Amino acid sequence: MSYEVRPPSSAGGTGLSGAMSGLRHKELSQSELRELDFKVSRGSQDARDDSRAENAIEDYVVKSERGRLSQPSSTVLRDLLDVSSFVQDAAAAIVDDSFLRCFQSQSSDPWNWNIYLAPLWLIGLVVRYLILFPLRFILLMGGFLLFFIAFFTVHAVFKNNPPRRARWERALAQFQCQVFVASWTGVIRYHGPRPVNRPNHVWVCNHTSMIDYIILTAYSPFAVIMQLHPGWVGFLQTKVLNCLGCLWFNRTEVKDRLVVAERMKAHVQAPGTTPLLIFPEGTCVNNEYCVMFKRGAFDLGATVCPIAIRYNKIFVDAFWNSKRQSFTAHLGKLMTSWAVVCDVYFLEPQKKADDESAQQFAERVQRLIAERAKLQIAPWDGYLKYYTLGIKHPDLVEKRRKVFADRISQYIKPDAPNHAFSNGADNGTPRQRAVTRHTT
Repeated sequence: MSYEVRPPSSAGGTGLSGAMSGLRHKELSQSELRELDFKVSRGSQDARDDSRAENAIEDYVVKSERGRLSQPSSTVLRDLLDVSSFVQDAAAAIVDDSFLRCFQSQSSDPWNWNIYLAPLWLIGLVVRYLILFPLRFILLMGGFLLFFIAFFTVHAVFKNNPPRRARWERALAQFQCQVFVASWTGVIRYHGPRPVNRPNHVWVCNHTSMIDYIILTAYSPFAVIMQLHPGWVGFLQTKVLNCLGCLWFNRTEVKDRLVVAERMKAHVQAPGTTPLLIFPEGTCVNNEYCVMFKRGAFDLGATVCPIAIRYNKIFVDAFWNSKRQSFTAHLGKLMTSWAVVCDVYFLEPQKKADDESAQQFAERVQRLIAERAKLQIAPWDGYLKYYTLGIKHPDLVEKRRKVFADRISQYIKPDAPNHAFSNGADNGTPRQRAVTRHTT
């Protein structure tokens, strides 16, 4: 597969580099990428090709930004007021940050600061932390104890009978997920037919928290493609959930993505495997927005079965902000709430049309999920939360500073460092040249 990136054809515009002014857009949005004439030749499409595409786009952005910063100024006024671009970038990032709002937790409004509601709130606090939480914790630990005893017993007894062992292990994994849901007093309503394992089928779902997988597996076991986590979560991933055929990777390692892409294709095509669940957003979103779907799940030639999850935030916000909170703390927040309430919708299976690209297919399925879960579609790649162009190319930031300094320094007299601008007494001074440019 080959890639070609060409500048946009808009007349008189600065293209993508204009949108990158001041490095406010440190990430590339889906809509901005469409401004590029990005051609992909037919051939094998895998994670390595995706990496080449990203590098091609990134190289073009870097080149465009450098070229824009090197353009000479036309007027003194523009040079002096060029600081407005920095102010505009900062203000826009504060007032209308359409990217970070997808990953912000819901702020709770204060309601208990009065004489008659404060006592009720204190009673609720005591009930949740001193009664419900201990009972839920005992339930969860007891479930883990029974699960591990049964799991490793089955693993040893049916060592020479893999099919029977796999059935028992799937049932035990589903049992433990049901224990998790019970520890939150989960009120889960499932809509639509129960998933049935069929060859050449894949399930895709919007992603709010790791508990999405727990909620779905409590209803029907799934194999999942997920980021490998450290600690006790990683232990469960590698020692327990492998029995379901789950695939783990590190999103920052291209080699891991290559291996997972190949194993994903083999899993979907193999008969008798656990249904494969994919979160095409690639990261947790706050259940108010739906970011861009990766095309990997839609490029397998398989039937896609959409799943939409909508959480009711009346008792607790189920969004997991992994950058600010560990999964253990996230579980603690759920276990100290009144209940976790959500609706799960299993939608009609979708097939790729003959005249439809993989990305168009992904966008169509995304719209179905967003409409059912009442989410707003945001034209951003979720991986951009872990990637910043300014960090990967720090020379862009430094070059912008240098260009701005050079523009201002041309109006400062070399022999009068204590004066900001020339008084225009000498012929050919920078100020006189600037005024000449301004008046012509």
